[in-house]
Amino acid sequence: MPSLTRAEAAERAALLSVDEYAIDLDLTAHGDGFASTTVVRFRCAHPGEDTFVELRPAALRSVTLNGRALDVADLDDNRLPLTDLAADNELVVEATMAYSNSGEGLHRFVDPADGEVYLYAMAGPDNADRIFACFDQPDLKAPVTLTVTAPPQWTVLANGVGEQVEPGRWRFVPTPPISTYLMTLVAGPLHSRYADHDGIPLGLHCRAALAEHLDRDADELFEVTARCFDRYHELFDSRYPFGKYDQAFVPEFNWGAVENPGCVAFRDEFVFRSAVTEAQRMERAIVIAHEMAHMWFGDLVTMRWWDDLWLNESFAEYMGVRVAAEATRFTGTWTDFAISRKTWGYAADQRPSTHPVAPERVDDVAAALLNFDGISYAKGAAALRQLGAYVGDDAFFAGLRKYFVAHEHGNATLADLIAALGEASDQDLSGWAALWLRESGVTTVRPVAEVDAGGRYKSVTVVQSAPPSRPVLRPHRLALGLYDRAADGRVVRRERVEVDVDPADQGRTPVPALAGRPAAALLLANDDDLTYAKVRLSDAELAALPELLPAVVDPVARALLWSAAWDATRDAEIAPTTFVDLAVAGLPTEPDSTLFTEVIGFAAAITVGQYLTPELRAGASAALASVCARVVGSAAAGSDRQLAAARGLVRCAGAAEVDVLRGWLDGTSVPAGLPVDAELRWAVLRRLVVLGAAGAADIDAESGRDRSAHGEQHAARCRSALPDAAAKAWAWDAIVGDDTLSNRLALALAEGFWHPEQEELTGRYVSRYFDEMPDLAARRSAQVVNQVAGAVYPRYAVRPATVDAAQRLLDRADLPAVLRRVVADRTDDLRRALAVRSLIDK
Repeated sequence: MPSLTRAEAAERAALLSVDEYAIDLDLTAHGDGFASTTVVRFRCAHPGEDTFVELRPAALRSVTLNGRALDVADLDDNRLPLTDLAADNELVVEATMAYSNSGEGLHRFVDPADGEVYLYAMAGPDNADRIFACFDQPDLKAPVTLTVTAPPQWTVLANGVGEQVEPGRWRFVPTPPISTYLMTLVAGPLHSRYADHDGIPLGLHCRAALAEHLDRDADELFEVTARCFDRYHELFDSRYPFGKYDQAFVPEFNWGAVENPGCVAFRDEFVFRSAVTEAQRMERAIVIAHEMAHMWFGDLVTMRWWDDLWLNESFAEYMGVRVAAEATRFTGTWTDFAISRKTWGYAADQRPSTHPVAPERVDDVAAALLNFDGISYAKGAAALRQLGAYVGDDAFFAGLRKYFVAHEHGNATLADLIAALGEASDQDLSGWAALWLRESGVTTVRPVAEVDAGGRYKSVTVVQSAPPSRPVLRPHRLALGLYDRAADGRVVRRERVEVDVDPADQGRTPVPALAGRPAAALLLANDDDLTYAKVRLSDAELAALPELLPAVVDPVARALLWSAAWDATRDAEIAPTTFVDLAVAGLPTEPDSTLFTEVIGFAAAITVGQYLTPELRAGASAALASVCARVVGSAAAGSDRQLAAARGLVRCAGAAEVDVLRGWLDGTSVPAGLPVDAELRWAVLRRLVVLGAAGAADIDAESGRDRSAHGEQHAARCRSALPDAAAKAWAWDAIVGDDTLSNRLALALAEGFWHPEQEELTGRYVSRYFDEMPDLAARRSAQVVNQVAGAVYPRYAVRPATVDAAQRLLDRADLPAVLRRVVADRTDDLRRALAVRSLIDK
């Protein structure tokens, strides 16, 4: 399928104005597809000109333009030419469209729990033409009027308010002008809960098999939603503009959630069917707040083209974290942002695929899809937090209000936003935007201190550096935190000093305010995490970190310290054994479940799995497992710490822990208060399978206990993880060759395939990956390729030969862009692993 280019979109936007989409969908008895009739009313600025409309039908039945029949054979891939346009035009397209199994277009899912069928539409970024005929670009917004015929027992949801006007026939009110990628519907025998807040009708929806779990959390979900609405109305001084607000939890969703106005779709893993930590509930609240922010950033005011994706995602990321902290009980969101989201951003910004937050050009929609990454989300959000610190909160939100008023129900660009913020703050922000938004890469900050014989600072300088490949320094408003050990042993902040780091200082910014002050046990740059930069500690602080870090009281400060240690490990500045030692020292007293989970993930999955040589893995895993076992035994029964540590123990378990895990499964030795429910049972079983302590019969038995969609995916991961040649051959053939597998089942098999303990067994599949991925990429959608090819990359084959094989693939000129990016980024991670391993013997 040709990807719409920026030039084509600009040309078409100059020619056309779209007045309305009237879409009629028949979801009853059309085999593998559904009937789609679209009436598009649009104007042409230059009558007599030509253009094209996009659609991807299974069968195109008829097309008329202004009453003139067009030849359906003129459809070329997904483009249908429209010739000799009038000033006012009406296009009518009748087609049969195919359901998808990829999470794109109109996705069809059969629930294994009860056999019920569910549908949901995912139109973005360029999949609307799988559902209806359209001019599929963000700046041709138009009202959408939808009618749907469905089985009478179904509920159908869409962007606007709908009613069942006769059995199975649904009619929805026209929407305000929206972009084509935001059109949606959700249909099936849904379970629904309803409420009302501040005049906004609220709905929660899921498939019937999850009803009891949605009901259990409905009050919390409604409360988070209501509080976030109140805070957004207060901050933006602009009412929610799309009427009702449904939140639908849908199966096999590729994203965390998508911001369809009036009908937000979430992956249904957010309907928790097993015990979860408070950190997981906080993550869900952040996602709810994130998608709600999109009602303004992206839906009310939409980017003109995909080069301004950050106007959607960076703002929603920033506002979601901020508003969840300010409006809900989940006040620790900035800790999660520092250790999880920004770590994602830092990693993305150092890979070959790095790009500016707001790139100058995104040439086509296929390139835009690749930018839904840690830069557009986390780095952009961090830049916005820095901008708020730079201009002040009042000016920041005054500028946003101007922006909404000027561009409501329209489209905008970076220049439009910077102009509004500059006017509100009475500052020229063009230089700031050029360095923060138009330049890629991450800088590093470190405080360099001289201490006199009396233990006082002679001088403190903030040193900012950038890698030679991207030698761009940025202005930073950051804080230095001075931390000391109190009498009770806790490490607390004594003082905080804000510093304006100016790139004109050639990377060295003096801090005269600290001269003569008593030197701190820990001098932390970027205290409170106001800016986006890697942080480094002095050698003495790094050596003392195993003693200092567990005693630091502030969770954001601990997140910054964990992140600094992890980033130095990833950059091959400290040995991987040092990070394992730090985890062993710091995790036993780490009270924050977010930090515990992220750190054990860094330590177990990456440090032990990739950075340590096989001879060192067993000892490191045993040390981490011992820490987790101690926390499981000492934590309060049923607490977050106990559950997080239990999951950590499962991740790190070796042969010595097999009997413990088996005791959890059979109920003979379960720690008091630990809920060994469906999700934990599957995690335990998968680890036992990897260790060769459970087999196919155990997977079959567990599948019999859990006949859910999630259980089906867990079983696929376990079967792919079986340590025998036949199981690996079956899993590989399914991953690369079975296009009937849904997106999530293919991903589950890919996630289960590689394990450090199985290197010898899976060795022959390393070369097969590089030989066979291009064929997969030619057959499956970009979204599936992005996820599956990334998950099944041979990340534990940390050898120069793997890098060489990857490079030979990357040297091919015909490699699809999405596969090229996956392989380039994963191979960069592999090169880093080789560099980190080189420190082990030093």
